[in-house]
Amino acid sequence: MACVNMNGMLAAAKSEGYAVGAFNILDYNSMKAVIEAAEELHAPVIVQVSVKTISLWGYRALHCWYEELAGDSVVPVVLHLDHCKEPEIIGNCIAHGWTSVMIDASGFPFERNMELTKQVVEMARPRNVTVEAELGEIGGVEDDLSVAEEDAHLADVEKSVLFCRETNPDLFAPAIGTAHGLYKGTPRIAYDRLEQIASRVPMPIALHGGTGLQDDVFTKCIRLGCAKINISTQLKRQFIISFTDHHERNPGDFEPVRYISCQYEAMKSDVRQFIRLFGSEGKA
Repeated sequence: MACVNMNGMLAAAKSEGYAVGAFNILDYNSMKAVIEAAEELHAPVIVQVSVKTISLWGYRALHCWYEELAGDSVVPVVLHLDHCKEPEIIGNCIAHGWTSVMIDASGFPFERNMELTKQVVEMARPRNVTVEAELGEIGGVEDDLSVAEEDAHLADVEKSVLFCRETNPDLFAPAIGTAHGLYKGTPRIAYDRLEQIASRVPMPIALHGGTGLQDDVFTKCIRLGCAKINISTQLKRQFIISFTDHHERNPGDFEPVRYISCQYEAMKSDVRQFIRLFGSEGKA
């Protein structure tokens, strides 16, 4: 059950009305924190890896960590490539044992997005690797958009239906007003658009930009059809803050293992909270 793709876990989440947490890891320690938190709560979990993290550690090391930590796990664990624009990197992930990948061609014109997504689906499906695709622009919180500009960045309902029908990804990430990073104000979520898209496409929906959203936003988005929720910035913050806080409290401590243990406990605690919030505890 341990090393799996997203199909089974997200089909169950969509059917039963909860969401699976997808957590962006940074190193072995953070991957261990994510997987062991999921094991403690008997929850399915998605370990996400960015292209930057692959550039730092390499394909082989990351997959070896995944095999070691998830191979004998009592819960299903996905190794997912997050936001990638390059089919070559996606191909390398598939070849090195990733169980799921995301093609993010949302910055290209619609037809080109469909073309690249089809290419990745054709590449991944024979290897039993699931594919996530995106439509609309899920930007960063630093993007200062007017309401009209913000609306233009959202996924169009009719185009979403056409996109999913023509490309047939396993998971669809429409832009609905969330953003990557830490929100400076209150995000304007297009719940009506999410509801329309989720009711008209057959595959589960992914929610990006989860860090900083209020609990009721998560609850509503899950109720309207989101089965995967991405958490990245929060783990990055804990990775840094737990380290620096320990040093401020213990300026004479130069034993690295104690710092690493603080990072582990802080990230694991956050992952547990999100798993409970998303309703996936006990769903493994």
